[in-house]
Amino acid sequence: MASADEKYELITRRLQEVLGGDQIKAILTEGRSPKCYWGTAPTGRPHIGYFVPLTKISDFLRADVEVTVLLADVHAFLDNMKAPLELVAHRTKYYQFILLAVFKSLGIPVTKLRFVEGSSYQLTREYNMDNYKLCATVSEHDAKKAGAEVVKQVESPLLSGLLYPGLQALDEQYLGVDFQFGGVDQRKIFTFAELYLPRLGYKKRAHLMNAMVPGLAGGKMSSSDPNSKIDFLDSPELVRKKVKAAFCEEGNVEDNGLLAFAEAVLFPASQLRQDHIKEASGASVEYPLSFVSENAPEGTLFSIERDEKFGGSLHYSTFADMKADFASKAIHPKDLKVSVGSAINKLLDPIRADFQANEEWQNIEKLAYPDPNAKDAKKKKKEKVYHPPPPGKGKNAQPPPPPEGNATTEAVSEAVV
Repeated sequence: MASADEKYELITRRLQEVLGGDQIKAILTEGRSPKCYWGTAPTGRPHIGYFVPLTKISDFLRADVEVTVLLADVHAFLDNMKAPLELVAHRTKYYQFILLAVFKSLGIPVTKLRFVEGSSYQLTREYNMDNYKLCATVSEHDAKKAGAEVVKQVESPLLSGLLYPGLQALDEQYLGVDFQFGGVDQRKIFTFAELYLPRLGYKKRAHLMNAMVPGLAGGKMSSSDPNSKIDFLDSPELVRKKVKAAFCEEGNVEDNGLLAFAEAVLFPASQLRQDHIKEASGASVEYPLSFVSENAPEGTLFSIERDEKFGGSLHYSTFADMKADFASKAIHPKDLKVSVGSAINKLLDPIRADFQANEEWQNIEKLAYPDPNAKDAKKKKKEKVYHPPPPGKGKNAQPPPPPEGNATTEAVSEAVV
């Protein structure tokens, strides 16, 4: 059994920042299992950037952390209506299907996970009363500042965006966790929670943050920018096309989304596979698939496959070595793209296969993300209702009889005759 220090190392490795680590150490020293939650708002189609936190969650589970995955449906609607209310329920189910498939592709046992929908407790009387208490305590400035990196910023922001940070802070209390995990873009919300939860009489939690993976074109990988991301259900051809078009300047290791993804996902996933094999006494495991070429040296986590005329394949046991080779131009961008693209498709293959084999998931996908270009079904023509024409009108109407003349007129007519 791992010691408290070993578990803490596993929980905090490869993170960009840890706030309140002493709280986690104290829990581990007492022999208890820490409880954490990671939340995601079911808005746009989830992309491969989600591999970053989900890979890290595997470390939490191995350290006996009790993990709750929050499907923040209420947050999704509040964030400037990224998810219209009528679509939120479908997208919540779609996200759960995706997340379960991703955990499976990484070889992470889902039996240790707890999935919770935000609306299951965020609509209760107690939660709403605490929300009102926060509203009576938090300034507009602090609420807006806390959500600046997460809530969609628009010229005329809605009031709902100001509620977002407070709800996320309250989630820590109502989910009964010891720490919250998220991207470093959540830092302002985390420090907001540390400041305001104690003012409601609740304890301050710890916060763990992973680095953000740059998008394919540089900058943040975003669900709203199709050119910056690869979706979990993108076809192998589309994945290769997007990777081929990714920003990957020779020797430039800054804002390189492919290198960052290799560091945050591919190397950890490959290490996870090797750990599974060791724990299974040498037995092979189905997921995740290997990113190592045949005849690679023992301990290799990632291979750059090249033709012999270009020097042959390169094998790496650490990301630092691969990054150094790319910086020195020992690795050509084309070779990196081919190898990373192939590895991404290996990760996505089991997810795509699960989707194709699950009719319910396919139906949910259509409801969650309806095709905006689909033509509406022709509306049924209204039945014509017969309205009779007014008297003297219509094709069968008889001409009106001549008006009866007076005596003087008749006398004139007779005289003419």
